[in-house]
Amino acid sequence: MAETTPNHTQTVFGWAAKDSSGKIAPFVFKRRENGVDDVTIKVLYCGMCHTDLHYIKNDWGITMYPVVPGHEITGIITKVGSNVSNFKVGDRVGVGCLAASCLKCEFCKDSQENYCDQLQFTYNGIFWDGSITYGGYSQMLVADRRYVVHIPDSLPLDKAAPLLCAGITVFSPMKQHNMLQPGKRLGVVGLGGLGHIAVKFGKAFGLHVTVISTSPSKETEAKMRLGADDFLVSTDPRQMQACARSLDFIIDTVSAKHSLGPILELLKIRGTLALVGAPDKPVELPSFPLIFGKRTVSGSIIGGIKETQEMMDVCGKYNITSEIELVTPDHINEALDRLARNDVRYRFVIDIASKSNL
Repeated sequence: MAETTPNHTQTVFGWAAKDSSGKIAPFVFKRRENGVDDVTIKVLYCGMCHTDLHYIKNDWGITMYPVVPGHEITGIITKVGSNVSNFKVGDRVGVGCLAASCLKCEFCKDSQENYCDQLQFTYNGIFWDGSITYGGYSQMLVADRRYVVHIPDSLPLDKAAPLLCAGITVFSPMKQHNMLQPGKRLGVVGLGGLGHIAVKFGKAFGLHVTVISTSPSKETEAKMRLGADDFLVSTDPRQMQACARSLDFIIDTVSAKHSLGPILELLKIRGTLALVGAPDKPVELPSFPLIFGKRTVSGSIIGGIKETQEMMDVCGKYNITSEIELVTPDHINEALDRLARNDVRYRFVIDIASKSNL
């Protein structure tokens, strides 16, 4: 493992955390030359995922400093390799969480690269050449063509950026469990970066959508801004009991420790709960709501590249975008502080190309 290789000759300006203090600072580094299978992308926007915060602060004990975060990247292609036929200079593209995989295992061959056991991420990963990967908090990116997707012309690049992580994270289990059926009843637990996009997918496909939250103050925005049909305060036993056995499916996006018991009781018999949040501590999973309701709890993480492109095309068709707050690079640290307090509606996106005083 090395930070760079002799092929890393392109000087790039970006923003990195250099220790666990959680502070981002300007950082000049090297990227590899554009290879035969690569595309070079001028980064225009990059979403700020809660995962970025965990890596910046080394919450999981695996950060390789300096770390350049960012895996919700949109921009314009400026160069293509000789083996690249599906992209051209000027294309609007996106790069999500995936930078490399083995390309040989059953999951890679089945377009489920996200489950390859040699998967490497867009940042804080180890690329095929042994170098450390740096993410989208930077002005330019070189990516292998196999991990790049087209952004439909109808989608603004800033509001499309979070779809590359938050969007595919909720779309993949919705598709897998056949949730996107008109007339079905969907529950969305947590109204944040993931949850608000799940609501949008549900409404686009004609589902009856109920938002389940600990925050009563979110009811108005859930219904008026996002179009949710119903709203439940999960800490109100009366509300929860009144809606028992009413939902066909539930997407749980909450990243804090919580009990799945009361949520499972909302499902009909044989209902499915898909868990996509990543709490620091184990969630509580009582057995009775499962065995007495023949219910299923499933997990899911992002999606493969083929499915990510499908998701992006669906978003183009139904005009699904993330609700964002645009920030300039000189306000990254302020945005990270607010993100840690969940003080954002619903995703920060960095305007990489803007002027910055940082």
